[in-house]
Amino acid sequence: MSDPSQPPYPPQPPQPGQPSQQGYGAPSYGQPPAGQQYGGQQYGGQQYGAQQYGAQQYGGQGYPQAPAGYGPPPMGPIGKVRSTGTCILLFIVTLGIYGLIWYFQTHEEMKKHSGDGLGGAIALVLALFVGIIMPYLNSSEVGKLYERRGQQPPVNAVTGLWYFPGIFIIVGPIVWFVKTNGALNDYWRLRRRLIRA
Repeated sequence: MSDPSQPPYPPQPPQPGQPSQQGYGAPSYGQPPAGQQYGGQQYGGQQYGAQQYGAQQYGGQGYPQAPAGYGPPPMGPIGKVRSTGTCILLFIVTLGIYGLIWYFQTHEEMKKHSGDGLGGAIALVLALFVGIIMPYLNSSEVGKLYERRGQQPPVNAVTGLWYFPGIFIIVGPIVWFVKTNGALNDYWRLRRRLIRA
């Protein structure tokens, strides 16, 4: 049963050697006569591919842009690969002071690379005053580098649990650092390989 609110399709023009079709019959694929109008739109002498349907529908602006987040985001400078063993040694020799430098440098590099994150200055302030949260934040930001590229993150905020309460099993902070610094180094190495390829 037809819907009275919907206007009927316009009749199709008769084709040579074919009877004319009326109403809702199968559409004809022939070229309408030049200058013929159907539904107020001029078809004569104009190819279907040349019509600006996007511009008509979106007020002359064409089709809308794809939402942000599709495809890999732009990549900034690549950070430095730091030897995990050397960093642990510097932590011990400097009685933890190198940890502040490491937080500043890694967060600054990640922010410049991805355009997102804490950045070095904020990371340093947080490390000085609420240092207990830094392992969680650091591992989380390293994981987000992978996620932005559509990869499975090897570390995330939960990895920070190795630092605290992992500190009570002595080796917990070492496990956290090996995992987090290793994941960050692997990310930088991968980005360098992709650039050289």
